[in-house]
Amino acid sequence: MSTRLLLPLTAALLLTPALATSREVTLEVPGARLAATLQTPDGPQHGRPPVVLILPGSGPTNRDGDSLAGAAGTYRKLAANLAAWGIASLRPDKRGVGASTLADPREEALTFDDLVTDARAWLTWLAAQPDLGPVAVIGHSEGGTVALAAVQGQAGAAPSPARALILLATPGEDIGTTIRRQITQNPANPPELVQETNRILDALGRGERVAEVSPPLAPVFRPSVQPYLVSSLKYDPARLIAAVNVPTLIVQGDRDLQVRPEDAWLLAAAQSAARVHLARGVNHVLVPAPLDAAANFATYANGELPLERGLLTAVVEFLRQTLR
Repeated sequence: MSTRLLLPLTAALLLTPALATSREVTLEVPGARLAATLQTPDGPQHGRPPVVLILPGSGPTNRDGDSLAGAAGTYRKLAANLAAWGIASLRPDKRGVGASTLADPREEALTFDDLVTDARAWLTWLAAQPDLGPVAVIGHSEGGTVALAAVQGQAGAAPSPARALILLATPGEDIGTTIRRQITQNPANPPELVQETNRILDALGRGERVAEVSPPLAPVFRPSVQPYLVSSLKYDPARLIAAVNVPTLIVQGDRDLQVRPEDAWLLAAAQSAARVHLARGVNHVLVPAPLDAAANFATYANGELPLERGLLTAVVEFLRQTLR
């Protein structure tokens, strides 16, 4: 199909160690004090380097890309590689994670809208820094949906300063559709569980809370997480990307256990100008992974594994082309 425009790659980048400076930065926003690492390439030759905001995936994933699944270090490694090629990065802890603190720490106080607001605040902050150049956004997994929403123009507000957008392992459908599909397709789930899932999602889609949730579904639908789900259900990645008016790169691994290659094509179908890079043999934490699911998942806890070279080449070349 015409939207399947593959990003042409040059010879693989030979990344070499380079000096970089990292410093802690903080930002006060309504309801939270956000913290992040700003990493910039050293040397006068870099002048005002382009800078990328790296938005983390779902759950308590920190600025380095470590999560409950393990210390993958995905964003730490990405930032180091970007610095080696003269590109600065800001990788924040999302509110309530790591050093980013909340005025109200209750789980039910957090919404998806908060994450979008925080991302927009970081973009505004980056654009105001006199020692930094043009700004781009990289969103990973759920962070890709946050990125898509954050670059949208707001009524009565200045346009987003983002000049480019990269979506890494980003869903192509809304969270409700994903949950329904995963629950339905799992042969271990009895029909009653599928029916309960549909009833709960129908209610949440109407903005209603569900007080009684069966134990098997509690990890997904517990009452304290329902405000977050209610707010996230309105964000449809395919609809959001259709309204994006900056250069966009969609990157998807074909051994991702969480996001399918089909998701990349759903996004590309909604945005004909977007480029797509399919990373062969690459999983959700952006490293080469075996076919075996258990061995694939084990890479999530190995922070020493390097990010896949072709994926890095695609990302760096795209940024260098769009942020000149």
